[in-house]
Amino acid sequence: MDFDDTPAEAAFRAEARAWLDAHAPAKGGPDDFSEGYLAGDVDPHAHVERAKEWQRLLFDHGWAGITWPTEYGGRGLSAVESMIWNQEMGRYGVTVGPFAVGIGMAGPTILRHGTDAQRKRFLRPMLRGEEMWCQLFSEPEAGSDLAALRTRAVRDGDEWVVDGQKVWTSSAATADWGILLARTDPDATKRKGITYFLVDMRTPGIDVRPLRQITGSEHFSEVFLDGVRLPVDAVLGEVDGGWAVTQTTLANERGLIAGGNKASDAVALCALARDLGRAEDPVLRQKLVDCWIRQRIQAYHGYRLQTALSQGRQPGPETSIMKLFAAEYLRRLGAAALEVLGPDGTLSGAGPAGGAWQQRFLHAPAIGIAGGSNEVQRNIVGERVLGLPREPAVDDVPFRELIASRR
Repeated sequence: MDFDDTPAEAAFRAEARAWLDAHAPAKGGPDDFSEGYLAGDVDPHAHVERAKEWQRLLFDHGWAGITWPTEYGGRGLSAVESMIWNQEMGRYGVTVGPFAVGIGMAGPTILRHGTDAQRKRFLRPMLRGEEMWCQLFSEPEAGSDLAALRTRAVRDGDEWVVDGQKVWTSSAATADWGILLARTDPDATKRKGITYFLVDMRTPGIDVRPLRQITGSEHFSEVFLDGVRLPVDAVLGEVDGGWAVTQTTLANERGLIAGGNKASDAVALCALARDLGRAEDPVLRQKLVDCWIRQRIQAYHGYRLQTALSQGRQPGPETSIMKLFAAEYLRRLGAAALEVLGPDGTLSGAGPAGGAWQQRFLHAPAIGIAGGSNEVQRNIVGERVLGLPREPAVDDVPFRELIASRR
């Protein structure tokens, strides 16, 4: 494992830091918008507009899409430079969170599986922050077992007609486009009859209904699709071959979630405990130390991933390990924060940081589900790292029969 940058990486880091020093607001300053909807009483629409301004500035100065080809507005560099850029940007009061589904998930998938026409149509507007995306994957009966999805798409001449329901769709209310999974062959086994679509969210028949979360925000929505007609060129990859395309999206999603931990969080919580006179409580001190240690371990997971990328090796199940570890760390961090706050921890929008720590506590359980539940990640680690045998398959039958057996 390498802990130091190569000379070329160090030069890139210095270049990135110099540009950010000149253009990015300071962390904790009056213009800091890095926390987003976890910052307490933040206007989500104002936050999105601020993020759009920042994304366009990145694009205009050549800092958007570090790994993307230059022909689509990217910088054409490697994944290790992208990781360095994200590390440096995390030190400032900025975020590109509203573009996570687009630039972080849909974009890499289109780059790998899309046609030339799809790449030309979607990638540059994505990087400029002009079009936002959402992920139409999960369903009421297909969450952790995503391949059990029932939304169907039927070919009708030069169009596909889609009917079904999606749920827990982040930013659906503000998205211009969506990545959609639908079943196109119910006679195939459940992973072989799925097709991946690119969907204009303004298409007639799409009904977005926001869901109010425990945090008080409406970041998620349920989405109903009733006779939604999509052109044939809305398919990304091969018809009935969407499961392979989906793996690209999910791998990027896990990496985004795992890499979203800020190194300053555990340190900031320890500082808060000192400021509130709680740092001498021996039980609380142990919990704070546990959070700090876990954050450092997560950092070393990141070093391992960065080392692989720097040496030109494709990472394996590292993103699943990091995502699983991040979910537990954030749960413990949120619980420790409420103990530090004491009675103020029961109040929304009150106390230090305007209620941001309370929001973190309430949001933490979602990380154990997003991007594949903790149980799914443990299966991946067990099979791909420990070499354990797969669970016996009981669903290797046509999906139509599988659904009939559940009735």
